[in-house]
Amino acid sequence: MSRAPQIPAGELARRRQRLMRAAGRDALIVIPGAVETTRNRDVEYPFRQNSDFLYLTDFEEPDAIAVLAPGREAGEYILFCRDRDPKMETWTGRRAGPDGAMEHFGADCAFPVDDIDEILPGLMENRRELCAPFGRDEGFDRRLFGWLQQVRRRAARSGVRVPHEFAALEHHLHEQRLFKKAPELKMMRHAASISVGAHKRAMQACRPGMTEYQVAAEITHEFHRHGTEAAYPSIVGGGENGCILHYIENRDVLRDGDLLLIDAGCEHRGYASDITRTFPVGGRFGGRQREVYEIVLDAQRAAIDAVRPGHHWNDPHDVAVRELTRGLRDLGVLEGELDALIEDEAYRPFYMHRTGHWLGLDVHDVGDYRVGEAWRQLEPGMVMTVEPGLYFGPYCEAPEDLRGIGVRIEDDVAVTRDGHEVLTEACPKTVEAIEACMADGAPKRR
Repeated sequence: MSRAPQIPAGELARRRQRLMRAAGRDALIVIPGAVETTRNRDVEYPFRQNSDFLYLTDFEEPDAIAVLAPGREAGEYILFCRDRDPKMETWTGRRAGPDGAMEHFGADCAFPVDDIDEILPGLMENRRELCAPFGRDEGFDRRLFGWLQQVRRRAARSGVRVPHEFAALEHHLHEQRLFKKAPELKMMRHAASISVGAHKRAMQACRPGMTEYQVAAEITHEFHRHGTEAAYPSIVGGGENGCILHYIENRDVLRDGDLLLIDAGCEHRGYASDITRTFPVGGRFGGRQREVYEIVLDAQRAAIDAVRPGHHWNDPHDVAVRELTRGLRDLGVLEGELDALIEDEAYRPFYMHRTGHWLGLDVHDVGDYRVGEAWRQLEPGMVMTVEPGLYFGPYCEAPEDLRGIGVRIEDDVAVTRDGHEVLTEACPKTVEAIEACMADGAPKRR
């Protein structure tokens, strides 16, 4: 049987109840899980459950569909899943089956997913609204409207009502997912702790002459050693490669005198971490490297300090931009009055991304950044990254001694009642802490 749920059953039930209240008593909510996807010929990509489905069910098997039917006397939570099959389980592993879905995953009713064509149209009858992730999967949309057509044909004969309103699942669910409860924060702290260990391991293993993929292997080893997977492909970029924001080739040789930028994080039970650290391949920062690094670190500290209830989503970004622009002026890269440089976005060739994003079951997690035309206020339970950077790629207009330097520093920050909690605080970040961590690994590095 697939593993037991890790989020408490009561919390999962409360999530489903909140969604049903938001959708209304006359709605039927249909949430498809992920399906297995072929990588090439008979090889499939590693399966990862759809985040919305996981949030509501904690059920990790493929090809499942959850249905929430508010007010249904026979049970509001129905789960369609693969039936038990000893032959297939010999090849692909144990299944919960419908009985296991009820016994271990809290379903009020469960049926083999192969029977959904006969059962789901009946659940749609006499519902006013159909709520589903419309537009996400064209194949699933076709199935939904096929089931709806069955209800229409029955209505012509028997007079049952047909759903005539359609609502996107995301409208009701993603605002709920934005606010993390205590069990979720516990998962995220654990993921953060493992990722911190992976970054420390990379710092201590790194030495000139290694390849980027060898350092990436150290990170993967640490993730797997703790039973987790990477939340996204690790970025391990030495020298100029650190100036490529989504560099994932990870194949070049690391050179003494270069910086190494690593953006890597694991996910624990689906909940992601996301850390970036930049450090010298040879163990000590050079002069210009240190100048750039200290500017980015000051910007990050100021941005993290702006993460608190009542502040707005964009406040950390505005603070970081001001500090980075001031730093670019101090480096001799920009000239002029600070406010004018910021208004003209003169920093953009060297800092081209925003300072963070929501974090949760998705690395770039769900949730609106604006309410109407205004940036939304930060509230307890929100979790975000704070990740300013400066990048001096080979073609930038900057002094020659800055080219090839790319620095980003990223931490995971939860908004608390009184301020914030840096979930990744234990990862070395100051120049002194990084150099000390790398010195501790000196025997490995020689």
